[in-house]
Amino acid sequence: MPTTLRTGAYRFYFYSYDCYEPKHTHVDRDDKMAKFWLEPVVRLSDNHGFNAKELRKIEQIINDNREVLINGWDNFCGNISSKDYER
Repeated sequence: MPTTLRTGAYRFYFYSYDCYEPKHTHVDRDDKMAKFWLEPVVRLSDNHGFNAKELRKIEQIINDNREVLINGWDNFCGNISSKDYER
C-alpha cells in the first residue's frame, strides 16, 4: 500500500487495488481510520473512530497537501481510470 504522506501522527495512503476507484486517500492514526475522496473536492467517505474535530483537522491537512496526494496516486496508478471500475 503506497504511503503518500506522513505528518504528525497521521499516515495517508491508498491500496494498490484502489486504482480503479475514484482518487482518494485513507488516513490512519493508532486504531482509527478514515477515507476521503480527493476529487472533485475533498470529502469524507468513511470514518472509523475519529471524532468530528479531528476529522476537520485531517480534512485541512488533506486540502493543504491535496496536490501531493493526487500526484502520489497518479504516479502509482498511471493511466488507470475510475471509469474502468466495475462495481
